[in-house]
Amino acid sequence: MKILRSQLMGNWYPADGDSLSTLHNPTTEEPIGQASSSGIDFGAVVEHSRTIGGSALRELSFAQRGELLISMSKAIHEHREELLELSMTTCGSTRKDSKFDIDGATGTLYHYGALGKELGEVHVLPDGVGEQLGRSAIFWGRHGRVARNGVAIHINAFNFPAWGFAEKAAAAILAGMPVITKPATSTCIVTERCIDTIVQAGCLPEGVLGLICGSVGDLFDHLHGQDVVAFTGSADTAYRIRSHQNLLRRSTTVNVEADSLNAAILAPDVESGSEIWNLFVREVCREITQKSGQKCTAVRRIFVPQERLEAVEEAFCEELSGRVTGSPFDDRVNVGPLATAQQLSSVLDGVSQLLQVADLVDGTGERVDGVGAKPGQGYFFAPTLLRSREPGGADLIHQLEVFGPVSTICSYDGEAPTAACLNSRGDGTLVTSVYSDSEPWTFDLLRRCGSWSGRFYLASEKMMSQAPGSGIALPSSLHGGPGRAGGGEELGGVRALELYSQRIALQGSRRVVEGFIGD
Repeated sequence: MKILRSQLMGNWYPADGDSLSTLHNPTTEEPIGQASSSGIDFGAVVEHSRTIGGSALRELSFAQRGELLISMSKAIHEHREELLELSMTTCGSTRKDSKFDIDGATGTLYHYGALGKELGEVHVLPDGVGEQLGRSAIFWGRHGRVARNGVAIHINAFNFPAWGFAEKAAAAILAGMPVITKPATSTCIVTERCIDTIVQAGCLPEGVLGLICGSVGDLFDHLHGQDVVAFTGSADTAYRIRSHQNLLRRSTTVNVEADSLNAAILAPDVESGSEIWNLFVREVCREITQKSGQKCTAVRRIFVPQERLEAVEEAFCEELSGRVTGSPFDDRVNVGPLATAQQLSSVLDGVSQLLQVADLVDGTGERVDGVGAKPGQGYFFAPTLLRSREPGGADLIHQLEVFGPVSTICSYDGEAPTAACLNSRGDGTLVTSVYSDSEPWTFDLLRRCGSWSGRFYLASEKMMSQAPGSGIALPSSLHGGPGRAGGGEELGGVRALELYSQRIALQGSRRVVEGFIGD
């Protein structure tokens, strides 16, 4: 059994003490590791990151920080095969889904590394153009962004132990802030190994990247207004973090990305059997089943015109018939187990609730034995599709997210205002996907519900040859959403650096102002 370690203050701290958490293989349920952060002095950890790591980073230009990120990407990629197998064993992800996580991590780190090189040998981000503030241009004003003098605390979810840490760390390090990352304990073996490869390769100055495997303890008590907390996970945990007394008192910035009831909308112009129809069926079924439905961007609600309902159900059932649930090491399998026993219990309970207002279209709604696994073992749950009994769906469908391979079809009248209203009932989503070749219909929808989603994936015949699907959080586009989705923003190219920098207004001689900010 592996004893997990935290990497802090330039040293490794193996799990120790009485508060050990046991990690399990989700396919066999066998114990595979233990983690704990007991005994770590988090006050000293925060101070070391701020003074040692932060000072070193702020001395570097954006281009130099970008080189650090590229070296991190290469270090992880060199151990790609090992990490893929580790993900399959510890997370239950199929090899294809494991690639989604591991390659997503290296790709995002490299993207932000390249962005750093584009920003060049400078330390300040321009924010808009300068403007005359007085009777003449002698008195000049301009805005810019400089790195915060703090530490970025990253708390990530269990479903993406590699990409989750990398996409946050890439933006913070490029902005000039050191990072302490805390992955979900249940899948932290992958994160620990990723960071181990970075340490072994000597990619970063001391104090730039720390790792906590276990509880955060009293970490938040040591933060102040120059620090940042970025969290991905449940809304309940986000509330506890946001309401932490010291974070409120010190005005510590808190950014949240929470799970949401993402929607896929089929417009009435899409005919059964058309190219865009086939794209809709393929992509939505993939978004239901990829990572066994354990994605913050997974499709939970499917809005279909009433006259297309029967054809959609038939097409979905046919597409889902090719999904095989079981051990990720069995070549026949393309849907692995859920990550933990708790996840399985939560999904079973959630489906039981949904069955009060919806009927099964595909799947059993119960635990199944996995192909290639021992009967009765493993956290297996097959893809499950439901249909709302009432048009538009009961409130429960728009309020309860089942974090597994589960989605509910809701019929509607085909009108854009109706679809917009239904999307908004989710109270804020990370992504809404729209399938239509009618620009007037799409524009009407966006005008009415644009503020309810962080991102809209607009699928049409013109873009389908390069369509990546709605579930991919591209590093150049914002990831986040309003309301229930957390109200935060991540990624988005250079926009991601705003969370980790302070906007300042400079007023003075034009030469001095422009000389500091530059172009």
